[in-house]
Amino acid sequence: MSNVGFRIFRRINRPDPGLVRALAVIPVANIADEMNRLFCLDAAIRPWNRALMAGCAFTVRARPGCNLLVHKALDMAAPGDVVIVEDGGDLTTALAGENMVLWARKRGLAGLVIDGAMRDVDAIRELDFPVYARGATPRGPHRNGPGEINVPISCGGVVVNPGDIVLGDGDGVLIVPPREAQAILERAKGKLAKELKTRESIASGTWDRSAYADEALTRMGCDIIDAAFEHSS
Repeated sequence: MSNVGFRIFRRINRPDPGLVRALAVIPVANIADEMNRLFCLDAAIRPWNRALMAGCAFTVRARPGCNLLVHKALDMAAPGDVVIVEDGGDLTTALAGENMVLWARKRGLAGLVIDGAMRDVDAIRELDFPVYARGATPRGPHRNGPGEINVPISCGGVVVNPGDIVLGDGDGVLIVPPREAQAILERAKGKLAKELKTRESIASGTWDRSAYADEALTRMGCDIIDAAFEHSS
């Protein structure tokens, strides 16, 4: 019988690396717009440096205060994987620090995401390896379990399955289901092209702003009054 809550699944179904690379060159915000603005991790899970992230989800469910399964995941994950950790948003204990991040980079992993705390953040800010976390504390963890690896987790309010595509930039982290990723990619390319055209029209002073406010205000019946507001006596 499976030891639910303390188990490790060795294998995951990974997405096409070429698809991951194609998504990596598009701003995360453009991709999120084409996913109905869902699947974005909580904004509190923020980047700790400027390295961009794109890879395959290697999931960890950790017990708050314990990084035993995080260590194991860093040893098991394959190049191109993002180790993404459910820690319940706990900020009392850091689950990783500089040495673990250096080891992940050495092994060719694509990033580390923790719904919890990091430490050694001054050093991590100088690294070219993407790290996202909810907060920081100098207090170190214990290694006494339990936990799980490569099971569905909840990270930053989003369900993350092993093998999902994980993207991150300065705006935050987005999860892309692999089955829909190709269609999302094509729509996101169109979104980016539209954004670039808009920037050209901004530079030339020809940006048509009507769709952003006036049309919606008129449709919803907003009164626009050609007079100054006066307080009643």
